[in-house]
Order: sequence, then C-alpha cells, then structure tokens
Amino acid sequence: MKMQSFAALVAASTALTPVVAQSQVTIDWWHALGGELGELLEDVANGFNESQSDFRVVPSFRGTYTETMTGAIAAFRANQQPHIVQVFEVGTGTMMAAEGAIYPIYQLMADHDVEFNPDAYLDTVVSYYTDPNGNMLSFPFNSSTPIMYYNKEVFEAAGLDPDTPPSTWAELEEAAMTIIESGAAPCGFTTRWPSWVQLENFLALHNLPLGTQMNGFQGFDAELVLNQHEPMVRHLDNLARWQDANVFRWAGGGPGPDAGPHFYSGDCAIMMESSAGRAGVLRNADFNVGFGMLPYYDDVEGAPQNSIIGGATLWVLRGKAEEEYEGVARFFEYLSLPEVQADWHQVTGYLPITQAAFDITREQGFYEENPGSDISILQMTLNPATENSSGLRFGNFVQIRDVISEEMESLLTGAKDGQQAADAIVSRGNDLLRQFEAQR
Repeated sequence: MKMQSFAALVAASTALTPVVAQSQVTIDWWHALGGELGELLEDVANGFNESQSDFRVVPSFRGTYTETMTGAIAAFRANQQPHIVQVFEVGTGTMMAAEGAIYPIYQLMADHDVEFNPDAYLDTVVSYYTDPNGNMLSFPFNSSTPIMYYNKEVFEAAGLDPDTPPSTWAELEEAAMTIIESGAAPCGFTTRWPSWVQLENFLALHNLPLGTQMNGFQGFDAELVLNQHEPMVRHLDNLARWQDANVFRWAGGGPGPDAGPHFYSGDCAIMMESSAGRAGVLRNADFNVGFGMLPYYDDVEGAPQNSIIGGATLWVLRGKAEEEYEGVARFFEYLSLPEVQADWHQVTGYLPITQAAFDITREQGFYEENPGSDISILQMTLNPATENSSGLRFGNFVQIRDVISEEMESLLTGAKDGQQAADAIVSRGNDLLRQFEAQR
C-alpha cells in the first residue's frame, strides 16, 4: 500500500501559515522504521516537501529504536545531531532527563507562532508525552497497541467459529487445546514483544500498576511492584504451563524474529503483535486473518480496562539555527493535518492519534471495508485511562525490558517459577531505576 494521492494532501496544506525564506532549508529527521514502514515514512516527508518550497525534510534510517536514540544522543554530544529524532515510548524517561538537549514541542510551536492544539490528540497518547504541568514534550507520530491476529482457516478446521476470537485467557486456552487436538495446527499462540504485550499491557488491561509513582509519571524514585499482583504471577506460571502443552510457543524476547514465521506457516493459530504489524501480517499470510483484542482474566475486577501504547514520538534536539526550527514547526503543523494523520493510520495500522483522523477514516468507510482495523482504537478506549493504564515512564526501561526477557526465558526453561521470575524482575529492575536516578 502507498499513501493516497499527494494532490489531496498538498491541497490540504494550503491551511499552513506561509513562510518566507531566501533559500530552501534542510531539516534532518532520524528514524527507526525500516522496510515498508520506512518507505511510507518517506512518503510523508515527500508530501510535506511538495506542499511548500521553503523547507526540505530529509529522513534517515538509523537502525533499531535503541540504536536511533543512543546514536542521536552521541551525535548531540559531538554537535552533529539531527533536528528531529524518532524515539520509542520507553525512551521517554531518558529523553526527559536530557533537559538541555531537548527543545520541547509546546515551546517550539509557541516560539514560532504556529497553532498547535494538544487537545486534538487522544488522551491516552498525549498523557504519555507530557510533563507534570500538562505540556507536550514530543510530537506523537506513530503510536500503536498490541492486538490479536488469528488464522480463520485453522479455527474453521478445528470446528471453531472463525468470526469469534477468544476474549479471555480461559477461552484462548480452550480454543488452543481444541485446535491442537483436532490436528488443525500444532501450536495455539505465539507473541512478539513479550515484555510489552504479556507484561506491560497485561497489567494495564487488568488495571494493575507496574510500578509506584503512577508507573513513574510522578517521579524517578519509582519502584517496580509487579511481583505483588497474583494475576501477573499466575499469568507467568500459565505461560510456562502452556508452553509445555504447546498452547504457547516462545519466540524470543525482543520483537520475536521467529514469531511471524510460526504464524505465517500455520503452525501457530494466533499471534499477538502490534497493530502496526497489520500491513505486514496481511502481506505475509496466505490465509484469512482475523483480528481481536488481547485476552484478559475475567475474574480480575475491572478487567478489561484499556491497553497502552507503543510506537514512538518525534523529539527535537537543540543546537540548530532559528530558521531551521521554523521549518521543524511547520513540518509538525503539516503532520497535524487530519488528512495526513488519517492516511498514515490507514496505510500503516498505527493508531489514529487525533479524533479528527479517526472521524475522517470512519466517514470514508475504511473500517467497514477493512474489518478489524478499528480493534486498536477500540481497545485503547475501552475505558477512561487510570493511573495504572495511562502508560509508563521509567528510566533505563530499555535495559529493564532486557531483564524481563531474560527472566521470562528462565521461567520458560523451568529454572524459575512465576513468583521467582517476577521477584527477579523487580529486584534487578529496581537496581537499574536507582542507577538512573543517581545519574540525573
């Protein structure tokens, strides 16, 4: 898929405030989207470049999210930083701590007299990237949430309703056992991003805190407390039990390089993956794909609450000339256009991060023509976000995710049970939080 005709976007951009410049100014944008998503990102930059003649945004792929963030920080220290860097959600704490390096978005837009309304963005997106005073620090660009993808043909072969995915973990276990025993597939489900999906979003959906201080939003002195929740420990034990019964298949601790092939080959009937993986799933699967919300334990009061976002925002780094920041502000103004936001949502599967983009997409009939494409936004807005389901903001969380993956592997190899793995995550994770706090 490609972006819709840029003629419409160029026409929409006439609402932008005109800028007079003597020569075209280059804006460097470092990002972490490879493959098809990277091509679509370049389409967005081209749309802005074609909409005016004063500025030119130049995207540059810089590797994984972690590599892109650490590379930008190193470049800033060497005075070779880009204007804009794409940083994933768990890097928010690290970026906030680099106060002298960051040009907050609310200040950037005000300094250059560019209209910018944070209220236009979904609360569950904006809250993740604001300071305690409600000021937006970075620009929401590609936000996603994990959902369930399932093989409708396997469900049908097993005698299950292909149009009704399991909604609870008990239903998923029962469906998986039916699938395995019928011979329709040898595996029930697999998952990408196990920390994000099976721990961070699991806790949010069950309205349980990952840590204190409103999951880190209220201070860097937060501590992890996930080991105190019976549903979390129960789920970890269930993952180990389900692996032994082929209900669950572990595919690695990061994005899971093997998770996709297990699903695309028909081995696993279900895959839990980012909503932004929709285009890739449809491209790689040669069977009818169904979509559903993440499962929950129905004996936990208040569940399901709402899921939380992943993806990334755009941060602006200081050290550039004012006329260049003028171009950055105009680029963000362009990105805020409902038509641009709606196109990005439709072609990628990322969330429609503004209400206007969601409304346009719905009015165009996109959700009716593409069943399941609204699962992500419905799951994100199941209920008003609570202190436990607004996201998380911990320092060193990239390293903490590595700890979570290591301890989950210990669990799944039988070296630890659920409580021991949860206790180790908390102990090791809190050490990393204290290290981050001491370095500020």
